[in-house]
Amino acid sequence: MRKLLDSLYDGAAWLAALFLVGLLGMVLLGVVSRLLHFHVPGTDAYAGYLMAGSGFLALAHTLKRGEHIRVTLLLSSLRGRARHGLELWALSAAVALAALFAFYSVRLAWNSRAFNDVSTGNDATPLWIPQIAMAVGSLILVVAFVDEWWLELRGRRHVPASDEATRNE
Repeated sequence: MRKLLDSLYDGAAWLAALFLVGLLGMVLLGVVSRLLHFHVPGTDAYAGYLMAGSGFLALAHTLKRGEHIRVTLLLSSLRGRARHGLELWALSAAVALAALFAFYSVRLAWNSRAFNDVSTGNDATPLWIPQIAMAVGSLILVVAFVDEWWLELRGRRHVPASDEATRNE
């Protein structure tokens, strides 16, 4: 199960990276088209869709690598059961919030598809297509938070320490 979950997080991260490559392509196409005096409709909109999609798809991978922002002022002063209890409380709140966000993200994409909602730009993209990345990314984030909650409950959770604080300049 661990290997399957890690593959899910890594796969979403690779897809996020692919979206970033697509974002680069859209930006370059927009720049080149302006320099050569021709217009490709929708490049700005597609760049925005790809940027949002990459951000959402990378959330779970970022969480599992310990790169999400954590306020550890209180946690660093606690040990043992108190720290474990606070971690469980925080992860429970995170699971609930991520589940709500995932629910409404999926619902948004579903409703956009049902109502044939399209973007207001000149590309007229059906909005459910770019919203899928947000829905999938938020669902994978819920899985990652439940995974972290379960590991913490069993006492097997390891929070990688980010070295960002040591690079304070």
